[in-house]
This record gives sequence, C-alpha cells and structure tokens, in this order.
Amino acid sequence: MKTYDFAIVGGGLVGSAIAYGLAKAGHRVAVLDEGDVAYRASRGNFGLVWVQGKGLEIPSYSQWSMSSASLWPSLSEELRELTEVTTQHQAPGGVHLCYSQKEMELRQADLTSLVKATGGQFDFAMLDHEQLREMIPEIGESITGASWSRWDGHANPLYLLRGLHAGFLRCGGTFLPGSKVHRVHRNGDSFVIEREGERVQAERVVLAAGLGNRLLAPQVGLHAPLIPNRGEILVTERMRPLLNLPTTYLRQTGEGSILMGDSHEDVGFDEGTETPVLSNIAQRAVRALPALANTRVVRTWGALRVMTPDGYPLYQASLSHPGAFVACCHSGVTLAAAHAKRLAPWIAGDSLPSEIAPFTAERFDVQTVIPA
Repeated sequence: MKTYDFAIVGGGLVGSAIAYGLAKAGHRVAVLDEGDVAYRASRGNFGLVWVQGKGLEIPSYSQWSMSSASLWPSLSEELRELTEVTTQHQAPGGVHLCYSQKEMELRQADLTSLVKATGGQFDFAMLDHEQLREMIPEIGESITGASWSRWDGHANPLYLLRGLHAGFLRCGGTFLPGSKVHRVHRNGDSFVIEREGERVQAERVVLAAGLGNRLLAPQVGLHAPLIPNRGEILVTERMRPLLNLPTTYLRQTGEGSILMGDSHEDVGFDEGTETPVLSNIAQRAVRALPALANTRVVRTWGALRVMTPDGYPLYQASLSHPGAFVACCHSGVTLAAAHAKRLAPWIAGDSLPSEIAPFTAERFDVQTVIPA
C-alpha cells in the first residue's frame, strides 16, 4: 500500500485546488478521482469569479470570496508559468442586470447592507440604463440598469481544471483515477482509503468528493448534508465581441461564444435539460442582448451543483478522527485561489482562515427550546 502525506478524495475544482496548494508546498499528495463518470460540477460551471451579492446572510462569505478574487491573478499566472495552460481569467468588474425599477431598488438595498456588514470592504455602484450602455453598447432597451462591482471577473473552468491538474503533477503530485472511494478508516496514526481494487494510505485525508461526501464524511466523524441542484446552460456559436465584462446570467468566452444561464432546479441527480427551462433562459438573454435573437445555439447541458442546506460552503476538521477534513462548496471557480493559497495551508497545519470559521456543519443542527 502506497503512503502519502495527504490523500484528496475527489479531483474536481475543489479537490484539485487543495491538492495543488499542498503539492506546491512540498507535501506528498495523492488525488483519488472517480473519473469522468463522476457528477463533475466543473464541467457545467458558468465560469464566474464572483463576489457581489454573496454573503448577505453570512458576511464572512463575501470576505472569503473577496480574498479569493484578490488571489486569482497570481494563481492564474502561476499556472501559466508552470504548465502553459491559460485560464482566460479576466477581472474587468461585473454587472448584475436588473429588468425593472423594483429589481434595481432591491438590489441596491441588498448590496448596501453588504457594504455595511463587511465594514466597507465590499463596494459597488448602481448604473442606470445609459451608464450601463456605455459599458455594454448592445444592451437591450428593456434592461433598467445594473449593479456593478470591481471585484468580479470570469475564467474558463475547464482550462482551470486542466491547469490545476497539470500544476499538481508538475509539483510532484500523484493522480489516481479509477472507481469511487467507498471507505475511509483509521489505521493507527494514518488513514486508509479504499476503492475497488485499490487501497491508499495517508497521514491526512481531505474529502472533496462533492455530493459523494454525504456518505464518506460520517466514516471520519464528520457531517456533510449536501443536496444536488441542477443548473442548465446554453452556448451559442462564436460571435463578434458583445460583452467586454461578465454578467450574472451572460458571459462571452475567450473563444467568442456566449454562455447563457442559469437555472436552479431541485430534480435530484438528473443532469438532463428541459425545453421550458432553456426557453426561459434564452428569452431572458435576448431581452438583455437583442443581438442574440438570430444566433444559433450549438450546445446545451445540465450539471449538478453541490449545495449545503443554506448554500454556503462547508469546511471542517474532524475532532474524532484528527487529520481528516471535509471541503464542499458550489463556487469552485470563484474560490479556487483561496482553496489553493489559504485553505491548503490550514489543512497542512497553519491557522484557520478567520473568514471560514462559521462554515462548519454545526450550523445545521436544529435546537429545540422548550418553554418553561
């Protein structure tokens, strides 16, 4: 049985970012990945590096996202120099389109509260239609305005995943594709990770298997109450430049195609698509960019987000099984830099990043108070 300093269960964006950060620091790291049959959220990711609107209920999530957005340029440059993979990261700021005056008012109120909750660290601007048109000349007349934040940007999630995998290998990591991990248990001072036909031993283990963490976490004294949530996306043919900055529901890729999304559907583990959902996405997109009306859609897909009950991440070290960790989130692109540069050092023994202190599973415990 091969022995490593760390075993990462799951080779998606979360697991790969953590693995890259650990391997770059000189640790012996193995990634056990189910392969392309897995519910790979990164395949369906919209590609936003996004801050605005995040953390309305838990402001530290906004601060965690801002930390990652600030670290993204250095991560992207590192991967390019190390692997020659370009993530297509750009940080021109981003806009959230508002389709009515009521939406404008609600958006401004929400983001104003976030500014206060973060002590002014987060900032934004509201744009009326004419101000928005200066940024996006093709914007539709039915768009009332938008919120804009300098913190926002976008990247190519597939290139990011490829870059993280390549960077991990360049730093001496071991990638072990194969079947699903079905058991994790203690063996003295180490952990044994088992799957069909293979056993791996590691001093520490990180569960980053997305929805698979639901079954693995209890084996090391952790709790991961995760649920799938489907999002559907449409992709157009390559077009002339229409969007020089990303929006919440529309972005233009480095190749020129337009991505349109996103839906939030409670459909279990169904990764399919539904025509009414796609139709609604397309109609909203054409209202925003009328130039899309006669554009050909070349591909659509559905993918499953990894969601906790409140939508916020889950990071926790096991008390009953020291050396075991769980890491789950649905913002694998946005948080990739923080996972590689701040979460990985914590897992390796550094102090806990203060922003993630609230994101343990205890927040899901229901307490019943009996009146006296």
